Amino acid sequence: MAIPDALIPGLRVPVISAPMLLVSNPRLVLETCRAGAIGSFPAFNTRSTTEYEDWLYAIEQQRALHDATFAVNLIVGKSNTRLADDLAVTVRHRVPLVITSLGADQHVVNAVHDYGGLVFHDVASARHVEIAAKAGVDGLILLTGGAGGHTGFLNPFAFLQEARRRFDGALILSGALSTGSDVAAAVIAGADLAYMGTRFIATDEAFADAEYKAMIVAAGSNDVVVTSAMSGNPASFLSASLRRAGFDPKELGLRDPRLTERPDGQPLRPWKEVWSAGQGVAGIQQVLPAGVLVRQLGEDYTKALVRASGLTMFQAVSHGMSARPGKKI
Repeated sequence: MAIPDALIPGLRVPVISAPMLLVSNPRLVLETCRAGAIGSFPAFNTRSTTEYEDWLYAIEQQRALHDATFAVNLIVGKSNTRLADDLAVTVRHRVPLVITSLGADQHVVNAVHDYGGLVFHDVASARHVEIAAKAGVDGLILLTGGAGGHTGFLNPFAFLQEARRRFDGALILSGALSTGSDVAAAVIAGADLAYMGTRFIATDEAFADAEYKAMIVAAGSNDVVVTSAMSGNPASFLSASLRRAGFDPKELGLRDPRLTERPDGQPLRPWKEVWSAGQGVAGIQQVLPAGVLVRQLGEDYTKALVRASGLTMFQAVSHGMSARPGKKI
């Protein structure tokens, strides 16, 4: 499979800026698209369906024809009482790419396909792949070990191979990707697009506290904790953020029931005051404007592909080929 044709215009680097709860916004989407990556936001980042439509109007009015496309994330599940109304707005505005989470819904897929849109769906296991494929989605976002927010546990190389055997649409790799070299590695391994969330939190345009962004820049991969205690599903959080809220990260496990209070008895507000990030923090050294970040990703991506294509005959000989060492093939 390759990148769907509808997503190619304006795309300069095969990256989707993931829709991040309380973080993504129209300005981040627009700057990402202008620089040549796919921007996105969750419909739930707005307080109502009316505000969701206002955000779509703002993006449509300011996005140029030569910009990359954009996407909206819809939470599919019984807990989303806005789904029908938000879907109606999505259809009315013919949103080009819809990212669905927490449920592969045939009705949603059909509604988007009816106007010519595409649907990508989050998956974290082979069973999820088969369910999404049966629903007719166009692409799968593979949540692998190290991903920020709601995360998966599978090795990315293993999951790519397993997903490809079961699905012939686009594969989008998510999990600890922060650099252009990471994007190149994902593509070489078989992904069509790379999915980045944490890296785009550390941008000027992101709706995130300065302290949150600084915490991401300062963190390493060991500073990320996976727990189901915050949301009821396995998700990655910054250990410094958990400690700041009064929790001991070592005491939070995957089998813990969802917590509703902090240790001091105050209401717990995950995502808003307990901050999420993936292991990709290891590759983040500074906060950048989104446009600068995307251009940097594109440059590093190209350089990485050039390096990868520079296989020397010395390397070939080590794999059983007979030729003079040092000669390019």
